[in-house]
Amino acid sequence: MTITPDGIVSIKHLTSMALLSNDEVLGLIKRAQDFKYQRIKPVFNRQFFVANLFFENSTRTHKSFEVAEKKLGLDVIEFEASTSSVKKGETLYDTVLTMSAIGVDVCVIRHTDEDYYQELVDSRTIQAAIVNGGDGSGQHPSQSLLDLMTIYEEFGTFDGLKIMIAGDITHSRVAKSNMQMLKRLGAAIYFTGPESWYADEFDVYGQYVGLDDMIDSVDVLMLLRVQHERHESGETFSKEAYHAQYGLTHARYAQMKASAIIMHPAPVNRGVEIASDLVEAPKSRIIAQMTNGMFMRMAILEAILNGKA
Repeated sequence: MTITPDGIVSIKHLTSMALLSNDEVLGLIKRAQDFKYQRIKPVFNRQFFVANLFFENSTRTHKSFEVAEKKLGLDVIEFEASTSSVKKGETLYDTVLTMSAIGVDVCVIRHTDEDYYQELVDSRTIQAAIVNGGDGSGQHPSQSLLDLMTIYEEFGTFDGLKIMIAGDITHSRVAKSNMQMLKRLGAAIYFTGPESWYADEFDVYGQYVGLDDMIDSVDVLMLLRVQHERHESGETFSKEAYHAQYGLTHARYAQMKASAIIMHPAPVNRGVEIASDLVEAPKSRIIAQMTNGMFMRMAILEAILNGKA
């Protein structure tokens, strides 16, 4: 990975936030802002092909990558797992090997297996660049980058911000990507939610606190979706009880600082993590995250193609 003196980022793959330097993160944010405010128009010296290989359901990540690809003028190769040779038993490795062999330059992949990308980037044969669109409960670098962009646009810095990550932390790849980078950028991280969904390994990034103990002092409240599909124990809970104890109610919203913002990677369980009408409230940046996501993914793809060029 490299970054030029004028801030242009060049990367080979994007699989984990840990692989990005602080300067590369800020370079991607500023490049995404250039796209957002129409300060630049990308020009590539050849035709590039990209395939979106999504083996888990997705709306925001999948479609914002697709729009970003088309805005960049890339050729998007259609792929549906349900009608592919995956149904015949083909492995992910062989699917990507095929895409690479026919000339696909970039594979954006979401998969249920954590670290699925390792054998792909280690392969001597696969030439396609890999962009991780989410690996199980592992990492979600493009979501983290769009979150960072949203925070940066609001505050112009990360240093000294109080950021609370609330909810299903153990199962959230978004939380894991964000906590690593936000701490490195100088933010103070606080975690809240059911204690059974918290692990001691997160102590190196921040501290576990009660939601009501910090709600009036945080700058950013990052809500997480309750991920029913990842709870192997099959535990159930009352949506109303969760909302009352751990969710953003109207009363908690009123206690937040006037300058504070609310974030959520979506999809939102309305009435669980957040009261339904607060999704579009003045302090909410949930819609802004979606918009920023498309521009950030343009910046990511451009950086990947810079690496290939």
